[in-house]
Amino acid sequence: MPEELAAVLGWVIPAVVVFGVAAIAIAALIWGLRRAARGPRALAAAEARRDTAGAKLVALDDAVAELDLEVGLSGALYGGDAPPSLRRARMSAQHTRDALFEEYRALLSGADGSEPLPHEVSRASDRISATADKAIALTAAARGEHVAWMRTHVSVADQIAAAQRRLDDLRAAMGDPTALVADLSARFAEEEWTDAAHSADTAIAETERAQRVLATAAVQADDPTASALSTLAEGERALRTAQEAARALEESHRLVTQAAQAVPDELDAARSAMRQAMVTREGLEPVDSDRLGTAIAEAERSLAALRPQAPIRPTWTVDQVAHLRDRLDLALGDARTAQQRLRGARSALPGTLAAARGAVARAEASAAHTHPSADARVRLVAAERELAAARQASDPVEALDAARRAMRHAEDAQALADYDTLRGGRKS
Repeated sequence: MPEELAAVLGWVIPAVVVFGVAAIAIAALIWGLRRAARGPRALAAAEARRDTAGAKLVALDDAVAELDLEVGLSGALYGGDAPPSLRRARMSAQHTRDALFEEYRALLSGADGSEPLPHEVSRASDRISATADKAIALTAAARGEHVAWMRTHVSVADQIAAAQRRLDDLRAAMGDPTALVADLSARFAEEEWTDAAHSADTAIAETERAQRVLATAAVQADDPTASALSTLAEGERALRTAQEAARALEESHRLVTQAAQAVPDELDAARSAMRQAMVTREGLEPVDSDRLGTAIAEAERSLAALRPQAPIRPTWTVDQVAHLRDRLDLALGDARTAQQRLRGARSALPGTLAAARGAVARAEASAAHTHPSADARVRLVAAERELAAARQASDPVEALDAARRAMRHAEDAQALADYDTLRGGRKS
């Protein structure tokens, strides 16, 4: 028996040693591979591929904008409706772009908010790049087919006449842009109407440029040796820029004037929210009560500092009050009842929605004046989506949360667009 046991042990022990060493080696290999997958080289490679995907996404977004230009021109030529094939191409490109924006956004934070692994970033980036390339090619093909069709069926003179009619309509609709700026500058601080002034200057300059370019195109159209198509395209771009600037001017004026009307109510609502917080504080444990008391005192100081400047800085005041209410809600945490949260959300929602609209408008203005990176564009898209969700939500708590997310995304988008401008280029 001892001999049999010795024989078994003599076989088992070496096997255990071999398998143990193998297991250790495998574990070490797996650990090494995982570490390499998260190492500097993997991170750098993933970042490079993400940048490439961002560049492709920016190119696709620009291609969709150009396609919008084609659809606008076609709509003017064909009684308000672009050809079905062109509309389908635009819709397909927009859907692809929006889906890729979502995928790209996930690369920034991960689907669940965590940081994605480098190999996940690389794989998703390659997929975004490939899909964007296909969409860009399809968009270019659709535009090419449409241009060829127009050359055959529509005269350049008709295209120029249609563009001139839209330019005349725009001028009639926007009137004197400087009048809106004068109204704001007479009542509010400079920072409140700077964006409006910039939009007014852009609208005036671009309508004048469009007029000059269309006049040149008309001369070229009468010359059989010249081609007016590229000149017409330049005129269309100037007209589109002028239309966007005119809309931005009206939006800026509306935001400031509405904020001025809302400021007294927003200040009163903030004061009421602080009183409610003081009542809630009385039922908390000492530690929680002290923490909330500190937050309330800070909110009171902030609100007192806002009041003197509120009449001349209404949008800034509404924005600051919205952030103040956000911080106070964070300090309250779960201390409130469901009814108190609902009442607080109803009170904070109008001002926060106004602040979110203003933040999105400023981010859109920054994007219009620059050529922002994919990071800035994806955050702007997220801000616009959250703002739409806030407007549509029937639950005040959900609407307030969406409006606050819209504000954060818009502020990030504007900061990134401004950073792209400062460094004299774009990242992607």
